[in-house]
Amino acid sequence: MATVLVVEDNPANMTLAKFLLESAGHSVLCAIDAEAGLTLARDEQPDLILMDIQLPGMDGLEATAILKGDAVTRAIPVIALTALAMKGDEQRIRAAGCDGYVAKPLAYREFLATITALLPRP
Repeated sequence: MATVLVVEDNPANMTLAKFLLESAGHSVLCAIDAEAGLTLARDEQPDLILMDIQLPGMDGLEATAILKGDAVTRAIPVIALTALAMKGDEQRIRAAGCDGYVAKPLAYREFLATITALLPRP
């Protein structure tokens, strides 16, 4: 299937995302902060990136802007994973360059459907 990079600093959320993705047949790369995520994205060229928004240091929106501004990573779809589920947050997240949005806690059907919808077709 696909290679998905998960950038998530919460160990429980990382474990859940990894489990769901692997159960669906995907390979998973893991990063616990934005800097490590940027490096993995450039080096490994994953098919899709799941980006937590509230990360230590550089936040996920800033990291997404860097990815979308780089010719090497620009085409990789980025889905925001966030507990920010207030009115207006989705628009702000999409305006920052995210291609999709999944609210936490993860609803696994919605999570997998969003990923499937944004994965490049073979």
